[in-house]
Amino acid sequence: MGRLRTVYADLHVHIGSTGRGEPVKISASRGLTFRSIAQEASERKGIELVGVIDCHSPAVQEDIFECLDSGEMEEAEGGGIRYRDAVVLPGCEVEVMEPGGGPFHLLAYLPTFEAMKSWTAWMAPRMTNVRLSSQRIRATARELQEELAARGGLLVPAHIFTPHRGLLGCSADRLDARLDPGGIAAVELGLSADTAMASRLGELDAYAFLTNSDAHSTGMIGRECNELELEKPTFEEWAKALKGEDGRRIAANIGLHPLLGKYHTTYCASCRKPIKDEAEAEAVCPGCGSTRLVRGVAGRISQLADRGQEEAERVMAKLRPPYRHQVPLSFFPGVGPKMKERLLGELGTEMSILHRLPEERIARTAGEKLARAIASARRGELLFESGSGGTYGRILGRP
Repeated sequence: MGRLRTVYADLHVHIGSTGRGEPVKISASRGLTFRSIAQEASERKGIELVGVIDCHSPAVQEDIFECLDSGEMEEAEGGGIRYRDAVVLPGCEVEVMEPGGGPFHLLAYLPTFEAMKSWTAWMAPRMTNVRLSSQRIRATARELQEELAARGGLLVPAHIFTPHRGLLGCSADRLDARLDPGGIAAVELGLSADTAMASRLGELDAYAFLTNSDAHSTGMIGRECNELELEKPTFEEWAKALKGEDGRRIAANIGLHPLLGKYHTTYCASCRKPIKDEAEAEAVCPGCGSTRLVRGVAGRISQLADRGQEEAERVMAKLRPPYRHQVPLSFFPGVGPKMKERLLGELGTEMSILHRLPEERIARTAGEKLARAIASARRGELLFESGSGGTYGRILGRP
């Protein structure tokens, strides 16, 4: 076995448009192309393994072919597409709707470009428009699992607790109500949950947890990521890490502090106000009496939990790698586009600034106030106002 090393992985990044300007993810930045994602991950973020989950689109596949044909990129031995210091895992986000619940998203990852093209050929007659991102498929989740496995792929339920298109958030109370438990490679927690929260559900003990950005703009790549121990960044090595095989493993989950997530707290869509923790279990808004509530991730987990928090923490210590709360640069007051460019230009990648560089070194570029805030974030000392109803939370300061 070769020597293992740390690899940062963000496995949920969207494509806004093709290199020719054709739309792919309507809500994503047009600047997010297959090529620009690989460049950002390699040169600015320090992300060596990046899951691009709109590679099913035939228009995107034209871009991929051009990158491979020109020699700018190459297919990596072990699966994936290599660009300089980063390897792209070809992926796809699919929406499924089944009786008795709302629509939910699944992430499908394939090891090779040819396998992804075969996946597209299966999906195309079952979708209204296979060229776009996150489209609904006319198939059950279990049928999708079977087809994916036949092509050597791996399936991950996306942002499982979110009220919009999370399997446990809006479709079912258990994963096995929709999926074959043996065909789930891992689960993605989403921006509004962390390991301590998810460990309250015993059903999830069987699966690795992933923390991914769900990036809709270039700057958001890496806002959540996974610290992996691999020999090299490839599909095969990642698959081993999910199972903990041959020493490969998830060494840490690095996630947006859940209070900063857009759906952490329950929200009243009528009076447009968050619902306080003590009132989250109610069916109506205590302020205006409306039943138009967007159930927050924290409240939904409390509904589903079969463990108290103390037991969850004991299980977490036994089964799980550490969860490191991360506050991306863009969340810090005073870090606009110009300051961010200066930081990256003078200090290196965002991962290095957030997790490795000494406070004194950051201060020489960013000033002492911002450097102290970044250091406080590392130590878990910041206070936050929680996000809700589709609005991110924000930093309030230090105690």
